[in-house]
Amino acid sequence: MKRTEDNMKLLYKAVLTLKDEKECAAFFEDLCTPQELGAIAQRLHVASMLTDGNVYNKIVEETGASTATISRVNKTLNYQAAGGYKIVFDRLNGKK
Repeated sequence: MKRTEDNMKLLYKAVLTLKDEKECAAFFEDLCTPQELGAIAQRLHVASMLTDGNVYNKIVEETGASTATISRVNKTLNYQAAGGYKIVFDRLNGKK
């Protein structure tokens, strides 16, 4: 378990070193397969749409995500949230 924690810390520290969108894109392209990166981006899009109050049908239509993925993201947002999505969306929307 310690190795997993150390790996996660290294990942977080690595992400925090990135200075702009171009660097971020290069890093994630090297780190993830196109499918992994697409899945992560899709979950973020789903979370954004859920946060904005969209219904499942519209989210499925716009993102192509399965209802299982939408449910999983919704559960994270509402019941298991560590607050990460909120931090990111607040900052993207110019809130502190």
